Amino acid sequence: MDEAKQDVIGRVEALGVVPVVEIEDAATAVPLARTLAESGLPILEVTFRTDAAREAIERIAAELPEVLVGAGTLLTPQHVVEAAEAGARFGVSPGVDAGILAEAAARGLAFVPGAVTPSEVMACLRAGARHLKFFPAGAYGGVPTLAALAGPFASAGVRFMPTGGVTPGNAADYLRLAAVFAVGGTWIAPRADITAGRWDAIAARARAAAELTGHREEDLP
Repeated sequence: MDEAKQDVIGRVEALGVVPVVEIEDAATAVPLARTLAESGLPILEVTFRTDAAREAIERIAAELPEVLVGAGTLLTPQHVVEAAEAGARFGVSPGVDAGILAEAAARGLAFVPGAVTPSEVMACLRAGARHLKFFPAGAYGGVPTLAALAGPFASAGVRFMPTGGVTPGNAADYLRLAAVFAVGGTWIAPRADITAGRWDAIAARARAAAELTGHREEDLP
């Protein structure tokens, strides 16, 4: 991994918690990102589950360059192209696909593919990826399963970002695992709260999430 990508992944790890968001109206993107940043989480993963995702990333990247904005649910190489062109600093996929990984590499985009089985982890390793998404974490056995899966790959430097079923009640349990570099979750900024502009509620959850790793924006390089 080149230095720029390492810096991005390093900052994800420093923050420890990644709000995973679905944005229906791009006009809410900057207020959301600003709310998260002011609450100690200057990071978010905008999922490509809505038509507004690309514009949302563009607006955040242009207006709040200090916020680490990523793109999630990248299912095709074209998604990677769109995410990179919009200004995403990192990409996330629920699975592993050679074409997607190749496009991310060509674009210089820090990328976190998904893996939940030993064979998938090995496929990621062959492609040079060592920071992986474990999704859906809850449905695949949660903390015990991830701990068992991580064991054989520790010597290869594989680390995980569990997402899907991560909650305020179990996020700390995941973060205690040496193999976990961050957790991703939708509980911080649910789609309904974003659409309704409930920034105070989102801010309260973001502050609580930031406390899980003890980091604040002013502590970051």
